[in-house]
Formats: sequence, C-alpha cells, structure tokens
Amino acid sequence: MNGTPCYDSCRSGVELQIERVIVAALEQATVHVRCLRGPVRRGARFNRLSGSAQAVDLTLTEAHVYGHRVPALDTGLTAFVMRRGKGVQHLGPATQASGWQIIQGTNPSL
Repeated sequence: MNGTPCYDSCRSGVELQIERVIVAALEQATVHVRCLRGPVRRGARFNRLSGSAQAVDLTLTEAHVYGHRVPALDTGLTAFVMRRGKGVQHLGPATQASGWQIIQGTNPSL
C-alpha cells in the first residue's frame, strides 16, 4: 500500500491544492490551484475538502493555464479554475496556521 487515499477508483480520483481564492460569490469561485493528482478534466466533481467536515459539491467549469483555457489540468500544473456549486464558502487560501487545503473528487465519465 502506498498510503495514497483512494475513493471511487484510483484512476478517476483527482486532487487540487488550493493556493488562493481570488473571487468567491454565493455558488461560484475563481481559485488558484495546483494539480496534485490528474489529469483533472472540465466537469470534474469535487466532494471532499481537507480539514473540513462541511459538505461540498463543486464542479470545475473552466481552467486557465498561462491565460489560455484548457480542457484538463495535468499533475503538477498550476492554474486558475472556476468552480460552481454548494460549499464555495468553505474554500480557503493556504496559511502558515492552516496549511494547504486539498479538494478531492472525480472526473466526469468519458
């Protein structure tokens, strides 16, 4: 066992590390992220947020790398992503006290 959490299926599990929340509204946010486990495709649904017991149900609606819209984020890339759905208010930036916040989910079916 490699110690990496696996949910649904290891092949479809995706993770993004939140670096900074740029804009947040009631059910939409623009967030600067780093892809920890990808590729993360547009339409990916996120339902787990590290350090929070709050329910989230967020969908990745857009991703931009170096100002260009991309259909997916590969592991290691940083990007600005737009998310929509329930739980946007629980997204937070990394701080020394809180550490990095990781959001986990699954890609849409092909």
